[in-house]
Amino acid sequence: MKKINSIKYLAGLLVAVAAFSGCKKTFLEKPPLSSITDANFYKTDEQVLAGTALLYSTVWFDYNDKAMYNLGDFRGGTAFSAWNDRGNVLFNTTGDNGENGASWRAFFNVVGQSNLFLYNINRYGGPNVSAQVRKTAIAEARFMRALAYRFLVMNWGPVPVIENNFDKLFDTSISRNTVTSVWRFITREMRAAAEDLPVTATQEGRLTKWSAEGMLARFYLTRAGVEATGGVRKQQFLDSAKYYAARVINNSGKKLLSNYYDLFKHPYDNNSEGLFELQWVFAGANVWGISNSMPEYLAYSPDIAFGGWGGDKGATWWLIKQYDGITEQTDGTLRGRTLDNRLYSTFMLPGAYYPEITKVSDKTKLIYPFTGTDQNFLAVKKYIIGSPVDLAGIAAQQRYPNNTYMMRLAEMYLIYAEATIGNNPSTSDATAIEYFNKVHTRAGLPAYVVGGVNGSGPLTLDAIFSERFKEFAMEGMAWYDLVSLHYYNPAKAFSILNSQDRGLFFTRPDQMPNPTQWTFTKTSWFTERMISANEGNFLLPIPNSEISNAPNLQKPPVDYP
Repeated sequence: MKKINSIKYLAGLLVAVAAFSGCKKTFLEKPPLSSITDANFYKTDEQVLAGTALLYSTVWFDYNDKAMYNLGDFRGGTAFSAWNDRGNVLFNTTGDNGENGASWRAFFNVVGQSNLFLYNINRYGGPNVSAQVRKTAIAEARFMRALAYRFLVMNWGPVPVIENNFDKLFDTSISRNTVTSVWRFITREMRAAAEDLPVTATQEGRLTKWSAEGMLARFYLTRAGVEATGGVRKQQFLDSAKYYAARVINNSGKKLLSNYYDLFKHPYDNNSEGLFELQWVFAGANVWGISNSMPEYLAYSPDIAFGGWGGDKGATWWLIKQYDGITEQTDGTLRGRTLDNRLYSTFMLPGAYYPEITKVSDKTKLIYPFTGTDQNFLAVKKYIIGSPVDLAGIAAQQRYPNNTYMMRLAEMYLIYAEATIGNNPSTSDATAIEYFNKVHTRAGLPAYVVGGVNGSGPLTLDAIFSERFKEFAMEGMAWYDLVSLHYYNPAKAFSILNSQDRGLFFTRPDQMPNPTQWTFTKTSWFTERMISANEGNFLLPIPNSEISNAPNLQKPPVDYP
């Protein structure tokens, strides 16, 4: 499919890459000025579009590289790494942790570059830039800045809100702002973006009104917990989450793909389900920062990738237990098979067949191997789109062309269902059940039925949480679901986290090839299985280097206006 970064826009993007590469040391730095920001730029609609194209890729690169799954899945417990990235897996992330620092810088890079664009469009925007393009471009920057702050406040709690990096340049007296006021700011920003973004994308892959309204559904669902009273979520915000989710479902024209597997089968970019995707493009082996580097860290072997460094990464024991049909036995093993095609689409089971992936070694189609005696990872499948045999000429090591989902329509259905339950234990609301089943049955599972002899009873929050964990595994979502829960029910969030087995296990198929079921056995010698999440380690610590640059970050936060 087409990308925003078409050839004519790619030229402008590449000119600017050098400018963006310098903004990675500290959140206080002024975004560097370059030829893309001087008086000769922002004079035409095309130039403005070229400038905002960077906000869909380069500025998010450090988040997409490793932080997406390190925080969203390793910290959230849907996946783990046995030997690497252990700080987030084990919940002992320190201020010196490399991924902690990289994540902080990544999000403040998005903030800084969004601020830079807003500064430049207002300063340099010429009379030949149409009013609609100007309005849309400003809305794109405000959308990106608001989303970056959503990540910041959910990972680190109180953070400093910066709307103009030039005003705050090297201001070491800057203070953090309270969680509640940060959420007020980002909701206000996203509402403004929703007002000004077009109903139909100006180019394929660009933001629309529905992208912003989808984010408002997400924001309000979380903010209902932020402003909870005594564990009771704020009803006004639950109603707003439901309202915006329904608007996107009914008015956006978006549709679920009929086959879940196709969501990650290349080329899937900018399909009917995506509401916002990071836009990656392959522009040659020597171009850095505009291609997707993440698949390299997830692919289990160089036999199916250009590098393939993800041999120690896979699904957690806890997540495997979430899939219908895989049950715990009296001897402590797990056994069975599932009709839920999200498992096959997200993680590779021994004997699973992936016809779109060709092994480099023997040029045969991939059947995930059965190896070892005490460990057999369920390797990551999502975002793994093929080997050098399959992608010759359109990819290179750490340079893949496939997009990263930031929001899909499926989330709107589950937000609507959760907001309908709200502060109740469950719901039998027909629309909520219907929307839940849109996601549930697409996965190949029988419909959730409330009544009848074989009915499951009213739909509960626990059922929705489990559905979200499976639907969005390896999409960087689980951690933020748990942070949202922690805002209004920290005891339940800790209970979920502290029940997660994150240790090694061995997966044995009943036969090879064409297995019909699998048995999962915990690896006896691997002892680092459980974590102890508590208020002291729940949020990430601000990186030590940032504390050194701005000691006021250690002071109590203040409200943002």
